[in-house]
Amino acid sequence: MTSKREANRTRKPSRYVTPEGVEAEFEPGSHGQVLRNRLHIRRKREMDQMEFNALVRTQEKYLGRIDSDTRLTAEILRQMHRHWLGGIYEWAGRYRTVELTKGDFQWPPAFRVPENMDTFEKGVLARRTPCRPGPPAQIGPCMAEVHAELLLIHPFREGNGRLARWVSDLMAFQAGLLGPDYGFAGRDAGKRRAAYLNAVRKGYVQDYEPLASFFVEALERRLRKRPGG
Repeated sequence: MTSKREANRTRKPSRYVTPEGVEAEFEPGSHGQVLRNRLHIRRKREMDQMEFNALVRTQEKYLGRIDSDTRLTAEILRQMHRHWLGGIYEWAGRYRTVELTKGDFQWPPAFRVPENMDTFEKGVLARRTPCRPGPPAQIGPCMAEVHAELLLIHPFREGNGRLARWVSDLMAFQAGLLGPDYGFAGRDAGKRRAAYLNAVRKGYVQDYEPLASFFVEALERRLRKRPGG
């Protein structure tokens, strides 16, 4: 007889393996493609669009909330996540209580998330934010360290990558630059995405140089696309 936990695993999205709990539940009728949500959306494409639209709206609001002197904190990151996804998921803005695995990699256990975020705030965020003005070569390493450490903690059930890239955008704006152009669309998008993921993995072991180089290139790419750039 298949247990509820085993059944959940057979219905899981390909990215994660999760145990039981509200964060591990899927919307009935979604065939394990959409997490249980307030809107009862069952189609992944519709949910992807809903999350994207909500992110754009929330990012616009935060342009007026985060200024050049704002030091980012764990609480601000929780608020960002909640304001983005709170209308969609019950657990938005709350630290995850489930274990997350991708392939043979398992993120740090959920019970350590609060402690890890506290350390992250007092260390990396305190040193790297507010991100003071400078050229891409100076800002890229700052963004890389924050990005890698936040993704390693993986504090939320869903949306960690997008939140981390949003934080990078805010750091660029603090530094007087345009947000990085990741190059994830168009020509060579696949190569850039693969380079980004590889750099993030190296950042997990505090080898930030590949990710710093990626961000420097992304910042410079955005500058070249600016009118008159």
